[in-house]
Amino acid sequence: MRRREKFVIASVLLSLGLLGVQYVSLDFRYWAIGLFLVVSYLISAWALADDLQPHEWLTVVPFPALYASSVGWFYFLLPDGIMSKFVLLAVFGVGVYALFLTSNIYSVAKGRTIQLLHAAYAIGLLFTLVTSLLFTNTIFGLRMPFYLNGLFLGLVHFPLILMSLWSVSLEDYISGEILLLSSCLTLFLIELTMALSFFPFSVWNIALFAMAFIYVSLGILHSFLKERLFESTLREYSLVSVFILIMFITLFPYK
Repeated sequence: MRRREKFVIASVLLSLGLLGVQYVSLDFRYWAIGLFLVVSYLISAWALADDLQPHEWLTVVPFPALYASSVGWFYFLLPDGIMSKFVLLAVFGVGVYALFLTSNIYSVAKGRTIQLLHAAYAIGLLFTLVTSLLFTNTIFGLRMPFYLNGLFLGLVHFPLILMSLWSVSLEDYISGEILLLSSCLTLFLIELTMALSFFPFSVWNIALFAMAFIYVSLGILHSFLKERLFESTLREYSLVSVFILIMFITLFPYK
């Protein structure tokens, strides 16, 4: 079976799984989403199994599964309208297929440059931000204590950050530098989100601010790992950070 055929089958199976999870009783919601995450990882592993290296079970395979899990959580928060859920289901299927293609490009591009690699970087960053946004929105929507907000955000964001930073070099291993940078950025995010738990901002505003923080931080770290962190680059990201902070404080409504 060709890879693209496997990607289509895997995307359809995950879309059907997402649809099936919505019919599980609310009493078993957490278990259903947890099972969906495991099944998504296994299906992703089957779809991407060709030429997978040991480290890619942590840097390539989890990406579609984390995205599927984030959408699964967010799916519960949507209104009961059939149209909105059907549209999200269709978008989810297309997104999963795009992630399979992106992960496959990462896997086959080891040690060489292929034309689609730049497109894969862009898609990977986009879905990293979307997954972060959905996870943050869901976690804060559960109205948990601040320390649990930080704990769960750290658990879901560390693999996202690790995969994003590893994709810059696509090495045949996970270097100590990547692990250190991923840990530090995750720690900063945990501290930021725990601090935001004490402010009367809406859930969406906090999720958008956390996503903006991830975008700026990953942009700087990507430039650093590519050895292109010039003064002009830092200036640009600094201006973006100041603009986001001013907009967050002055324009976003409180709860």
